[in-house]
Amino acid sequence: MSQFVEELNSRASKLGKTIALAEGFDARVAKAAEMLTKKGVCKVLLIGNEQEAKAQFPDVDFTGVSFDDPKTSANTQAYAQTLYELRKAKGMTLEQATQIVTTNNMFYACVALKRGDVDGVVGGAVFSSADVSRAAFQVIKAAPGIGSVSSCFVMVPPEEFKYKKYPAYIFSDCAVIPYPTDAQLKDIVVAAADSAKKICHMEPKVAMLSFSTKGSAKHEAVEKVQSACAMVKDEYPDICVDGEMQLDASLVDAVARQKAGDSSVAGQANVLVFPNLDAGNIGYKIAQRFGNCMAIGPIMQGLALPVNDLSRGCVAEDIAAVAAITALQAAK
Repeated sequence: MSQFVEELNSRASKLGKTIALAEGFDARVAKAAEMLTKKGVCKVLLIGNEQEAKAQFPDVDFTGVSFDDPKTSANTQAYAQTLYELRKAKGMTLEQATQIVTTNNMFYACVALKRGDVDGVVGGAVFSSADVSRAAFQVIKAAPGIGSVSSCFVMVPPEEFKYKKYPAYIFSDCAVIPYPTDAQLKDIVVAAADSAKKICHMEPKVAMLSFSTKGSAKHEAVEKVQSACAMVKDEYPDICVDGEMQLDASLVDAVARQKAGDSSVAGQANVLVFPNLDAGNIGYKIAQRFGNCMAIGPIMQGLALPVNDLSRGCVAEDIAAVAAITALQAAK
């Protein structure tokens, strides 16, 4: 385990938060519950049937792990009523709400969070990102004043990473907004900078990425990034941000001097904001698979309460790390 993840666990363990893991029927999630509980990172509530989980995963030690089965829980009726109240204006009936909370663990966990029975929710090992986002948006909703909910990955590079200047990097947005407007890109920058501070304890230096550096190419896609960067600098002068710039200019000193010599971010970036979801999703997976970075997330940014997604290719260690981050978000 990297020193960065150990520090995440240590900070989370001091908070005593309860995190719901929505997919108690998955082996990786069950193992993550064991890891989190044994290390005291957080209290774990597995959404699923206790007897079935113990029979299905005999090698997992569930000592100290709590369970809540939506099909038999004493909470189910109240949770259905809460979901109904939240969604009745959209045409949902109480019968439909009951059907959802008894059959969809993601919605059940989010209602538990909304009611204050848990402090955060993690799902997505089996559920798609769309499933996780739908439950989060419909039940938890955006925090007051937030225009765009987005996501980030916390990327932890290996020790041998040639350009490593920080223990971790923020990549955003890699999971939520397919083709952001300049205003949405501005929101992503603000949220990602906040994630760098709260999750990684580092002062953000934000590079807004493009196939162009400082006007080296002319295209409407470049102009959108330039516009968003100008908006951030105007509205949030305390955020250290620059763009547009290519990836190598953001990380490599020699390239930064050549292409953006007057930039306070070039060559020093620890937050990489991608122009669209194509670039962001491909970029983090290249860093993960080619570069052997640990990819923690996607971490949701801008929700009223912490709900976080997982890559369906995740392992138990990834799930545990996201749960630790969720506990940290719950403290803010």
